[in-house]
Amino acid sequence: MSSRIHYKACPVCSAGTIKEALRVKDHSVSGEEFSIWECSACQFRFTQDVPDAASIGPYYQSEEYISHSNTSKGLINRLYQAVRKRTLKRKRKLVQQQTGMGKGQLLDIGSGTGAFVDEMEKSGWRVTGLEPDSGARQVAKDSFAVTLEDISGFFQLPAEQFDAITMWHVLEHVHTLHEYMDQLKKLLKPGGRILIAVPNYTSGDAGHYQSYWAAYDVPRHLYHFSPGSMEKLASIHGLKLLSCKPMWFDSFYISMLSSKYKHGKTSLPGSFYQGLTSNLKAAGQLRKCSSLIYVLGK
Repeated sequence: MSSRIHYKACPVCSAGTIKEALRVKDHSVSGEEFSIWECSACQFRFTQDVPDAASIGPYYQSEEYISHSNTSKGLINRLYQAVRKRTLKRKRKLVQQQTGMGKGQLLDIGSGTGAFVDEMEKSGWRVTGLEPDSGARQVAKDSFAVTLEDISGFFQLPAEQFDAITMWHVLEHVHTLHEYMDQLKKLLKPGGRILIAVPNYTSGDAGHYQSYWAAYDVPRHLYHFSPGSMEKLASIHGLKLLSCKPMWFDSFYISMLSSKYKHGKTSLPGSFYQGLTSNLKAAGQLRKCSSLIYVLGK
C-alpha cells in the first residue's frame, strides 16, 4: 500500500505559513493529480501528499524517463540527445572554472546512464558516480564502460574527499533533503564546490505554462525551487550560495514537453517561441532562467 507524506510546515524553513499554489497532473506515468504548495516565508514549493521513498518507484517506470535510458525515440528525445555533447562539455568547463582545477576528485550524484561521468573521466578527473537505478547503471557500463555505484553508499563515503560534487537535476527527487545537504557539506574538501542544477518555477516558461509546466513533473519532483529558497536551504546547512549559472537549453526542452502536455502534441514553432521568450527575459535577469545551476561552497 502506498504511503503519502503530508507536510504541515515548510520542508525547508519549517514555517507554518504554507498553502496550495496549484494542482498538477502526472502526464508521463500515472495520470494522477497532485497538489503543489508554497511557503510564503521562503517561497519554497513542494508536492503535497507525495509517495514516500518506498512507494515512489512505480512513478519512474516509463520509457520516456530519459535520464535512465539513451533512447532517441521521438522528436523531443532526439533533440535532447543531439545537444547532449555540447551541454556535457559546458558542464565540464563549469566544474573546472568553479574549482579552479583542470582535474581533481569529483562526486556525481544521480549519474543516470553515465555520460557526464564519462566526460569528466576522459578529462583526467577521478570520479565517483552514484546512481540508484540498476538499469541505468548497466546502460552506463554498456555505453561508456563506466562503472557506477549504487547510491545506497552515499552516507558511508569518507569526509572531505571531493573537490567538486555535482547533482544535475537530482536534488528535487531526494526524500531526505536535509540529510543530503548535511552530507554534501561533510564530503566537500575545504575550498571545494557543490554544483546543483534544478528547475526554476519563477522562470518565464513556468509562468506561461502554469500547471502544464513540464518541470513540475509530479510526483517525481518532490520540491520546486526558486533562487531565494535555494539560498535559504544552503544557509540552513552552513553553505554559501556563490553564484547562479543559467541552463539556456532547458527552456526549449521544457517548453516542448509542456506544449505536448497542454495541447496533446508538440508544437515546434510555439515551443521555440516560448523557450526563446523565456531566455530573453532571463538574459537581463539570470535568476529567471528555466533551470539554474547553483554553485555552493562552505
